[in-house]
Amino acid sequence: MKVVEISAFGAPEVLRLAERPEPTWAAGELLIRVSASGVNRPDVLQRTGNYPVPPGASDIPGLEVAGVVIAGDAAAMAAAGFKLGERVCALVAGGGYAQVCTAPVAQCLPVPQGMSDAEAACLPETFFTVWSNVFDRGHLKAGETLLVQGGTSGIGVTAIQMAKAFGATVIATAGSDAKCQACLALGADHAINYRTQDFVLEVKNLTGGKGVDVVLDMVAGGYVAREVECMAEDGRLVIIAVQGGIKSEFNAGIVLRKRLLVTGSTLRPRPVAFKAAIAAALRKNVWPLLEQGRIKCVIHSRFPAAQAAQAHSLMESNAHIGKIVLNWEA
Repeated sequence: MKVVEISAFGAPEVLRLAERPEPTWAAGELLIRVSASGVNRPDVLQRTGNYPVPPGASDIPGLEVAGVVIAGDAAAMAAAGFKLGERVCALVAGGGYAQVCTAPVAQCLPVPQGMSDAEAACLPETFFTVWSNVFDRGHLKAGETLLVQGGTSGIGVTAIQMAKAFGATVIATAGSDAKCQACLALGADHAINYRTQDFVLEVKNLTGGKGVDVVLDMVAGGYVAREVECMAEDGRLVIIAVQGGIKSEFNAGIVLRKRLLVTGSTLRPRPVAFKAAIAAALRKNVWPLLEQGRIKCVIHSRFPAAQAAQAHSLMESNAHIGKIVLNWEA
């Protein structure tokens, strides 16, 4: 099969098309003939040597795929309601940039009705991440307010739509007026251009001084101190990436007075059982919304797999709005 592999740690040009043997499935797994692979920020970190592969995972990058089931553990597939020839999308711990990929059955979901494989390949990584962090860890409820940092990222466009679908007010930040307009078009109630506006002051103004109930933070670093300042009492700050640095200083007195919760998580190294619970929650609560068109996949660009380097360059430019996808030709 053809794969995109990392020939050495470095710039996007280290990604190269190569040939490898097709993987073999193990107990509890199925084998997918991949049509499309989602591109995500962790893939970039892996390529640059800043995101080690979990033990036992493939060194091939790629954390989400969509395609057709071609083999697998028959008992596990039957228990999950999957069959050969069915279109599925899957969250994987690696190996997604390939024409064939294995996936735990419990981390697979049917392609929502009306969606293409390219659209479905955009779902697992961001939807699993948002559900786990905004709803499970952040406990966002209807009537509360969510602040999404980086509203036009793959995570951001997902968080905006999911939070709105479940009755929350959404404030998003973005790096240009055009991106702010994109956030509003996706359903955000308010959008803040962080390059020209102070999001702390804007959030306080928009909430009448109360602050937000939940913050989804992909920056960390110096953002944490500012986020603590614009949170409501009993607010929850959820950190899922550290693009702004791993060290943060903040006013602990505010945390005490407002009874704030500062938490975070990474998804890739978590066990299958943990991800299976998220998959079940998504299938029950979110997949119907996708099929009804109340939540949609936002694709910015599609690239042939051979142009993975260009896809990574676009990701690093931060010029995209939504997801980037690699397509595999038969």
